[in-house]
Amino acid sequence: MAAYIVVDSAVHDLESFKAYSERVGAVLEAHGGKPIAVAEPEHLEGQWFPSRVVILEFPDEEAARGWYNSSEYQEIIPLRQRAAEDGLVLVRGL
Repeated sequence: MAAYIVVDSAVHDLESFKAYSERVGAVLEAHGGKPIAVAEPEHLEGQWFPSRVVILEFPDEEAARGWYNSSEYQEIIPLRQRAAEDGLVLVRGL
Protein backbone atom coordinates (compact mmCIF):
# COMPACT_ATOMS: atom_id res chain seq x y z
CA MET A 1 0.00 0.00 0.00
CA ALA A 2 1.40 3.40 -0.98
CA ALA A 3 2.50 5.91 1.63
CA TYR A 4 2.89 9.66 1.35
CA ILE A 5 4.98 12.28 3.04
CA VAL A 6 3.25 15.64 3.01
CA VAL A 7 5.44 18.68 3.55
CA ASP A 8 4.24 22.13 4.58
CA SER A 9 7.18 24.28 3.49
CA ALA A 10 7.90 27.99 3.87
CA VAL A 11 11.24 28.64 2.18
CA HIS A 12 13.06 31.74 3.40
CA ASP A 13 16.65 31.11 2.15
CA LEU A 14 16.68 30.21 -1.54
CA GLU A 15 20.44 29.58 -1.71
CA SER A 16 20.41 27.03 1.09
CA PHE A 17 17.27 25.46 -0.35
CA LYS A 18 18.98 25.11 -3.72
CA ALA A 19 21.79 23.11 -2.07
CA TYR A 20 19.16 20.81 -0.51
CA SER A 21 17.20 20.50 -3.78
CA GLU A 22 20.29 19.46 -5.72
CA ARG A 23 20.77 16.44 -3.44
CA VAL A 24 17.34 15.32 -2.31
CA GLY A 25 16.16 13.89 -5.65
CA ALA A 26 18.76 11.12 -5.81
CA VAL A 27 18.07 10.07 -2.22
CA LEU A 28 14.33 10.10 -2.85
CA GLU A 29 14.68 7.99 -5.99
CA ALA A 30 16.96 5.47 -4.23
CA HIS A 31 14.08 4.73 -1.83
CA GLY A 32 11.40 4.45 -4.50
CA GLY A 33 9.98 7.88 -3.79
CA LYS A 34 8.77 10.52 -6.20
CA PRO A 35 7.18 13.94 -5.89
CA ILE A 36 3.56 13.91 -7.05
CA ALA A 37 2.59 17.48 -6.13
CA VAL A 38 4.46 20.69 -5.47
CA ALA A 39 2.36 23.83 -5.36
CA GLU A 40 1.15 26.88 -3.55
CA PRO A 41 -2.22 25.58 -2.36
CA GLU A 42 -5.58 27.24 -2.67
CA HIS A 43 -7.14 27.65 0.78
CA LEU A 44 -10.69 26.34 0.91
CA GLU A 45 -11.49 26.18 4.64
CA GLY A 46 -10.09 25.56 8.10
CA GLN A 47 -7.11 26.89 10.00
CA TRP A 48 -4.25 25.44 7.94
CA PHE A 49 -2.54 28.05 5.73
CA PRO A 50 0.56 26.45 4.18
CA SER A 51 2.56 28.61 1.80
CA ARG A 52 3.80 25.63 -0.22
CA VAL A 53 2.87 21.95 -0.12
CA VAL A 54 4.96 19.05 -1.39
CA ILE A 55 3.56 15.51 -1.58
CA LEU A 56 6.00 12.63 -1.94
CA GLU A 57 4.76 9.16 -2.86
CA PHE A 58 6.48 5.94 -1.80
CA PRO A 59 5.64 2.30 -2.58
CA ASP A 60 4.87 1.67 1.09
CA GLU A 61 5.36 2.98 4.62
CA GLU A 62 8.63 1.07 5.03
CA ALA A 63 10.11 2.83 1.98
CA ALA A 64 8.96 6.25 3.24
CA ARG A 65 10.50 5.66 6.67
CA GLY A 66 13.61 4.22 5.03
CA TRP A 67 14.05 7.41 3.02
CA TYR A 68 13.51 9.72 5.98
CA ASN A 69 15.76 7.72 8.33
CA SER A 70 18.51 7.00 5.78
CA SER A 71 21.95 8.38 6.55
CA GLU A 72 21.93 10.11 3.14
CA TYR A 73 18.76 12.03 3.93
CA GLN A 74 19.69 12.73 7.53
CA GLU A 75 22.88 14.32 6.20
CA ILE A 76 20.96 16.90 4.13
CA ILE A 77 18.15 17.67 6.58
CA PRO A 78 20.17 20.57 8.10
CA LEU A 79 20.27 22.22 4.65
CA ARG A 80 16.47 22.11 4.49
CA GLN A 81 16.08 23.28 8.06
CA ARG A 82 18.35 26.29 7.43
CA ALA A 83 16.39 27.16 4.30
CA ALA A 84 12.79 26.71 5.41
CA GLU A 85 10.27 26.32 8.18
CA ASP A 86 8.83 22.90 7.42
CA GLY A 87 6.41 20.40 8.85
CA LEU A 88 6.39 16.81 7.57
CA VAL A 89 3.78 14.11 8.12
CA LEU A 90 3.58 10.49 7.00
CA VAL A 91 0.22 9.36 5.64
CA ARG A 92 -0.68 5.78 4.78
CA GLY A 93 -2.52 5.27 1.50
CA LEU A 94 -5.72 3.31 1.05
